[in-house]
Amino acid sequence: MTRPNIIFIVADDLGYADLGCYGGRDATFGPVSPVLDGLAANGLKLTQGYSNSPVCSPTRFAMITARYQYRLRGAAEEPIRSSSRGSTTLGLPTDHPTLPSLLKAGGYQTALIGKWHLGYPPHFGPLRSGYDEFFGPMSGGVDYFTHCDSTGQHDLWFGEEDKQEDGYLTDLLSKRAVDYVERMAAKQKTEEEAPFFLSLHYTAPHWPWETRDDAEKAPTVKDNLFDLAGGNIHVYRRMIHHMDEGIGWIMAALEKHGMADNTLVVFTSDNGGERFSDNWPLVGGKMDLTEGGIRVPWIAHWPKVIAKGGESKQLCMTMDWSATMLDAASVKADAAYPLDGVSLMPVLKDAKHSFRRPLHWRMNHRGQEAMRDGDWKYLKVDGNEYLFNIPADERERANLGKKEPQRLTAMRADWAAWNATMPGIPEDATVSLGYSVKDMPQR
Repeated sequence: MTRPNIIFIVADDLGYADLGCYGGRDATFGPVSPVLDGLAANGLKLTQGYSNSPVCSPTRFAMITARYQYRLRGAAEEPIRSSSRGSTTLGLPTDHPTLPSLLKAGGYQTALIGKWHLGYPPHFGPLRSGYDEFFGPMSGGVDYFTHCDSTGQHDLWFGEEDKQEDGYLTDLLSKRAVDYVERMAAKQKTEEEAPFFLSLHYTAPHWPWETRDDAEKAPTVKDNLFDLAGGNIHVYRRMIHHMDEGIGWIMAALEKHGMADNTLVVFTSDNGGERFSDNWPLVGGKMDLTEGGIRVPWIAHWPKVIAKGGESKQLCMTMDWSATMLDAASVKADAAYPLDGVSLMPVLKDAKHSFRRPLHWRMNHRGQEAMRDGDWKYLKVDGNEYLFNIPADERERANLGKKEPQRLTAMRADWAAWNATMPGIPEDATVSLGYSVKDMPQR
């Protein structure tokens, strides 16, 4: 089989139940995510998929390396802040193999359209870590219209040049992705094999809370992009819908050129939901190792390989998808940087296939620790330990630690043994919270 094109779509702070196909309710204007719902119906939906972290830049380290993010210093920041511009340490080392660099060496065209959040030029950047092209912001969040970051600095890049372009950022990213698909389609007509890898990393539905009709809001949020007095579920759902529309444009371009059947499209979020997200039935959200902070939507669409209407309970996390993409492309990892991610190709070929996949997390914030193994989850927050049977109690309300002390002891020991294989959390690592209980009641 000809090697597939690959499109890796990542939303920003999307809640587990924000999409219709994950139980989300319709908005006042109708279905929020009809395109993504269609991709799930015609592909594979995973219900036990996790992000590598409950906050953005650490997950992105894992996503691009297919390894636990804790191995790299920059990922100890929760998250990397805009004020780190000029840092020589807080970013993705340019000599580290990455998903795009390995695919590029294997004959793929590579592009990142959207959010980077893995350090700033001149020391770091997408073009230095395997991407042929880049269009998007370098930082964690920007205004959708001015494209300025939380320090007020303009942050929209073409390669390594910061340039102005008018428009609503979600639409700019979608249109740029369509253009990329069009160009790659033309290339594939003239070359025997010219597969492409497109990372499409939206900033939606991340703050500030702006739809494409809210340009007049930009001046009012420029000094605080967290937009603490703004937003509501109606604006939030519209932001998701704009992203969904753009994904529809991209799928239409693939269909137009006969590329849809052999293009692996994967969709997820970098972490769990934020202020206006719907995480039902999960609790918690961004920055939490409770399910709402790390369980995220996972959709895979690849008609040549994936049967329609599949649903899987296979445990997996972000870096597994990176390993899967390498496997799908018949590209091997660098032996000096063995992957922590595990390929899900057997699951893509047969939704009923499953295998044991223990998952581990830690957070500097609140001293959090977590492990998921089969039905069971070990969790530690603020020094308090919990044991949950997730299929029976997805809301993590019934602590079974005292009823199952041996299991708790075993999972604690397993987590500690895993943690001993990772570098420690540096003393100067920072935790950055955009808001607190002073701004809104605790979840």
